[in-house]
Amino acid sequence: MKSVVLNKKVRGAFVPRSSNVELPFVAVTFAMTVDGKVTTKNYDSVDFTSREDKAHLIRQRALGDAVLVGHGTIENDNVRLGIPRDDLRKERIARGQPPYPIRVIVSNKGRINLGLKIFESNFAPIIIFSTTRMPRKTREQLQGKATLYLSQARRVDLRRMLQKLRYDFKVKYVACEGGPALFRSLLEQGLVDQLNLTIAPFLFGGKNAPTLTGVKVDFLPRSVRCSLKEMRVVGDECFLTYSVRKKR
Repeated sequence: MKSVVLNKKVRGAFVPRSSNVELPFVAVTFAMTVDGKVTTKNYDSVDFTSREDKAHLIRQRALGDAVLVGHGTIENDNVRLGIPRDDLRKERIARGQPPYPIRVIVSNKGRINLGLKIFESNFAPIIIFSTTRMPRKTREQLQGKATLYLSQARRVDLRRMLQKLRYDFKVKYVACEGGPALFRSLLEQGLVDQLNLTIAPFLFGGKNAPTLTGVKVDFLPRSVRCSLKEMRVVGDECFLTYSVRKKR
């Protein structure tokens, strides 16, 4: 696996800065409580949804050419981001996709735990978008485990990341699984196309427990309008699919 520093001064190191570069479709999948919380104030991995919701998440993941998560999500959930169902893998192959999506992690600081389960399996490539803030020791340890793209900026440029996935890896559909900070950043830049939202029959409370858009008290730069495409109820849970209107 390789490590690439994305330097504006190096020609060809990244896709061109152009509005003509097509972006992949980005569908974000979340579950939240009735009062809008996606986890507790400690960001614990809380199991508050049904078996159907867990199957729903895997079905959404199986649609993607790439599955995208933020650093906090992969640290807290510690999952491999695979497709455990043989029927879904066969459907992917029938659509011309590989059995598993590319696994993509976003981490601004790059302080990634090498003991995570995702690094124990090699069924699909792992790509990490981070910055040169990533410790050198971590970079060395990730050699052979993941492909690194390191920006010299303080934060990962999410639009350019998506362009990179589309331009170099032919990714047309990104299944994003959070967390809320990543979702908020994608929303702020107008990069979300669809929101798959499960409402679970629980109330957590607490002002410090994150909602879909994190724990920031300030509003989004502008309101984001969603249009309901589908709704279904299974047991006490409600499964909603929204199309997200892009800012013009």
